[in-house]
Amino acid sequence: MHFRLIDRVIERTEGRITAIKVVSASEEYLQDHFPTFPVLPGVFMLEAMVQTSRELALPTDPRLVLGRVRALKYGSFVRPGDTLTCETRLLSRGEDGSLDIKGKATVACATGTGEPTTACSGRFLLRPVRFGEHGANNAHSQSEETRASAGR
Repeated sequence: MHFRLIDRVIERTEGRITAIKVVSASEEYLQDHFPTFPVLPGVFMLEAMVQTSRELALPTDPRLVLGRVRALKYGSFVRPGDTLTCETRLLSRGEDGSLDIKGKATVACATGTGEPTTACSGRFLLRPVRFGEHGANNAHSQSEETRASAGR
C-alpha cells in the first residue's frame, strides 16, 4: 500500500526540509486508534518524518527505505484538526547512498492556542533499497551482470 502522510513541503534547503500534515478526522486509521480518543499513531509520525526526508533526497535518491531508528522519543498527542510540522536535517551521506537524518515533528493544536509542542523526535537512517540474496542493490548490478554475460 502506498500512502502519503505529508500534505506539502513548506521550506527546503540543500540539507534541511520542512513539511506539514493536517490530520483530518476522516482518516481511516483514526477510527480504530482509538475510538474514544482518536490520535495519530506514533509510527505514522515517524513515517511522516521519513517521507519528509525522502523529499529532501529527491530526485537523486527516489528509492530510500527506513534502515535504522535511534533515540526516538514521543511527546504530545496529535489529534484530528491538528497540524503536524516535520523538520528533518541531513547529518551525513554514507558511501552506500544512505542518509543519516535528524528529525523533529511538532504539533500545533487545532484551537490555535499555545505554542507548538514536540510530538516526535529522533535520528534515523534512510538507505537505498536492496534487492537480491546478498543485499546488493541489483538495479545497478543486474545490468552490469547482464552486460558481462552477454560478452561471454
